[in-house]
Amino acid sequence: MAPSSILRAALRARPASAFRLIRSTAVARPVIASFSTSSIRKEARDPHDPHQEETFEDFTARYEKEFDSVQDVFELQRNLNNSFAYDLVPSTTVIIAALRAARRVNDYPTAVRVFEGIKAKVENKTQYEQYLEELEPIRKELGIELKEVLWPDLPMAA
Repeated sequence: MAPSSILRAALRARPASAFRLIRSTAVARPVIASFSTSSIRKEARDPHDPHQEETFEDFTARYEKEFDSVQDVFELQRNLNNSFAYDLVPSTTVIIAALRAARRVNDYPTAVRVFEGIKAKVENKTQYEQYLEELEPIRKELGIELKEVLWPDLPMAA
């Protein structure tokens, strides 16, 4: 039997499957990786890209600005959650802006909790004491007491 007659017999029997067979073996195209980012230059990147590295100074400036524009308790607490979610302790200027924002929206409990957040984020007790020492003037100005002073009978976590 000639090869052309075999092809005709196959097409008569099942035209759809034979067509798929012929179509799938027609041309093998090379795959181009269109998702490669190796050719993108650093300076051409979007400044709002969430995966772009942010310096500590940029972080500090961004959160100072965020806390300066706080209008209600929700914004204050959202910004605090976001700033404390990073793998760093916010600078004292960010903490001062947060404490002033807490005073502006009249939220004393959140102001007290800011110091609890600092205590949880620092690596050791010495760093916590350094933060307290540097933030003492703003604490006095705004009348913010620490949890340890407000509830001395509660057992404190180390």
